[in-house]
Amino acid sequence: MPPTILNSIINYIEVTKPKVWFLLLFTAFGAFIVASEGFIPYDRLLLMIIAVTLGSAGANTLTNYIDRDIDSVMNRTRLRPLPSKRIYPAIKALYFGITLVILSFITSYILSPLILILMILGIFDNVIIYSKIFKRRNPINIIVGGFSGGIPTLIGYSAVKGVIDIISLIMAALVVLWIPTHIWSLAIRYKDDYKIAKVPMLPVVVSEKVAIRCLGSTSLLMVIFSILPYLLNIFSTIYLIMALILGGLTLLLSLQLFIKPTKERAWILFKFSSPYLALIFIAMMIDTLLFK
Repeated sequence: MPPTILNSIINYIEVTKPKVWFLLLFTAFGAFIVASEGFIPYDRLLLMIIAVTLGSAGANTLTNYIDRDIDSVMNRTRLRPLPSKRIYPAIKALYFGITLVILSFITSYILSPLILILMILGIFDNVIIYSKIFKRRNPINIIVGGFSGGIPTLIGYSAVKGVIDIISLIMAALVVLWIPTHIWSLAIRYKDDYKIAKVPMLPVVVSEKVAIRCLGSTSLLMVIFSILPYLLNIFSTIYLIMALILGGLTLLLSLQLFIKPTKERAWILFKFSSPYLALIFIAMMIDTLLFK
């Protein structure tokens, strides 16, 4: 394969933010396994993976297109495919993102009308509500945009059960509560970048102490909420032990950041938050496969 074609493929993969959509896909996969209770319909699993991958990748591509101007002035993002003009003109990314989204709608509809509705809501929240409307205007941007993060979990679960029930809502809510810890810790680390780009992330518009208190509060709420599935007899002791260990580490890192606020400690909390979510969902899957 010629280097230019290979480079183009790499650039178009990069503009979809693979790390982001892979984690969202993993939560959808975890919810699918929990809903299947060990009896996995592999045809629906494949369709669900395709739908969530296309939808998440398409939404990320569209938000990258919308944010290309602010990405160009932030040190953290200036080398992304659009601001660095590795994809040029930028309109190509727009067409690419729209194509992925349309394909996700088609695949979602094959699964069920409910999943199509969920996919539309998730992409609308991420692309329009968060990226287009709130991100540059209001510090609650990540709160309103965070709802889209829980949608893949609902999709994965309803791909098996065909409904949204209390179990799927709890799993999705855990993802939504995780997002502020993940994003605000990153925003503390790159506060100067967000200032330059005039993006009103919480750590930019309030004092560092207030931002860390808000982050700590959401972390505590997330940890408390992670225990709820055990209290409701959804999962067993294996899940509880993992939730307590992971929650304890999260709270320890949050406390260290509160006691001695530094960008390095905010970065450590950010880096831990991704495996936290993945391991929580792994605990759910293990518990389901062993005890259902």
